[in-house]
Amino acid sequence: MDPLSDVLSLLKPKNHLSAGFDVKGDWAIQFPDQHKSIKCGTVVRGRCWLAVENEAPVLLEEGDSFLLAAGRPFLMASDMSVPAVPATDVFAPARSGGVVTLHGGGDFLLVSSRFGLAGDHAHILLSMLPPIVHIRRREDSGVLRWSVERMMQELRAAQPGGFLVTQHLAHMILIEALRLHMNRGADGGVGWLFALTDKRLGAAIAAMHADPARRWTLQALAGLAGMSRTVFAERFKQATGKSPMDYLALWRMRLAADRLVHSGVSVASIALGLGYESESAFGVAFKRVLGCAPRQYARHAADRLDEEDGGRPAGEAAYRSAEAAE
Repeated sequence: MDPLSDVLSLLKPKNHLSAGFDVKGDWAIQFPDQHKSIKCGTVVRGRCWLAVENEAPVLLEEGDSFLLAAGRPFLMASDMSVPAVPATDVFAPARSGGVVTLHGGGDFLLVSSRFGLAGDHAHILLSMLPPIVHIRRREDSGVLRWSVERMMQELRAAQPGGFLVTQHLAHMILIEALRLHMNRGADGGVGWLFALTDKRLGAAIAAMHADPARRWTLQALAGLAGMSRTVFAERFKQATGKSPMDYLALWRMRLAADRLVHSGVSVASIALGLGYESESAFGVAFKRVLGCAPRQYARHAADRLDEEDGGRPAGEAAYRSAEAAE
């Protein structure tokens, strides 16, 4: 897989809900916080205001799309002066999908999806995104618009297999929106997401993701990027905020953390599979990067999985060091 696919596979984005919203006249809806999730949507007809808590409102025109990754409460409205009603009062009928119609519909139409991110590394992606990613219609090559239009067809007419089609379309919309944001931020964004838009750095990152157990050297990675070691190291850190070797170590530990929780294999097998000659060497590297021992991390993860969705992860303090590294 490519690096973006690797990260999304690690985070296991689950589409909790895709729905349409068709409304007539004035309206305003207040949404709660979106803990460890991404909200994405497209205005199919009309226009509206989008205001994330503590951020300036953004006007969404017909054909515009958005991503919300800050996790904060947000407001959507035809006019910012209209009193807002809670989203739960409006979208309760859409818990299984479909199109919610308010006041007879006809003036404004929105299609949106919400994705929950699994595991303890949601910040890998969320930290790369501003509170509001506003994608204007003119930036879309047509892929995003086609996916949204196709989803509207699925939401309006129940068809055999419609649930799975909607799920796949929602993932297409998310990935295409991320691609558009990546390409826009290539000249100014810092982090692995934007580094992928540089073909030479992207080749080195892809190689590390494809074979994380290999004993990569700076010289080998620089060769893949077609640069000298010095230029490559400097450019990589400038683009990602990390040295190549630090990036590789962090990616290995993220894979290890995921395998500790989901694979059921032993710590020794995970260590070997990631290129470490001994379990003790792996344990030292794991603790240095994630702030706790592998088995301690696995226990914390088990506790977290026992909690209700949206709760604060158990033992979160034990691996905050990885989040701080971002």
